[in-house]
Amino acid sequence: MNILTKTADGSNTLFNETVGEHYHSSNGALQESKHVFLEAGLKFAIAQKDENEISVLEVGFGTGLNFILSFAHCEENNIKLDYTGIEAFPLSKEVMEQTGYEEYVSSTVWQNFFSKYDDALNNKQSLSSYCELEIANTTLANFKSSTKYDVIYFDAFSVQHQPEMWTDEMIAHTCSFLNVGGVFVSYSITGDLKRAVKSCGLKVEKLPGAAGKREMLRAVKQS
Repeated sequence: MNILTKTADGSNTLFNETVGEHYHSSNGALQESKHVFLEAGLKFAIAQKDENEISVLEVGFGTGLNFILSFAHCEENNIKLDYTGIEAFPLSKEVMEQTGYEEYVSSTVWQNFFSKYDDALNNKQSLSSYCELEIANTTLANFKSSTKYDVIYFDAFSVQHQPEMWTDEMIAHTCSFLNVGGVFVSYSITGDLKRAVKSCGLKVEKLPGAAGKREMLRAVKQS
């Protein structure tokens, strides 16, 4: 069961009773998503590329907040976005609608996402001339793809509540889908995560964290 919860910046999140944790930071769901994934991840990666297109793999699609913010940014800036989310337990449209996240993007972006959400589960959907979305309804361990991505959003529940997502093996599996020069971002920056990412040939950078966290991790895959 998921319980709607208001966070410190006024945006909502959901508390997953099965896992025992919120989908987003209680210090600010919107603030965290923008700071960690949009600013430190997507916008940084776009700035490194010559062409106006970007591919994103998100580990933990959850409420879709990271996606709709990414979709809105790319739509506004004429950037083609190819987005894949991994989600073993997709939320229902009824639950997602309760989040109120349509406030943070245009009505067109929200409706294009919301109307195609169910269809995007395991089937790539064109949401606009600039955006394609697929949500892989599987576990990270079972996810397979021939695609290499420009950005990875690692947004799993915390290691305290979902340790199996943060093992060296799972981090290596995740990083195997990253292009050379690609960017890996996460709200977390534990010593184990830094070592695991470095062992995959990524250069780690510590950045100021979102509200309530001192630091976050960004890493770039070296040639």
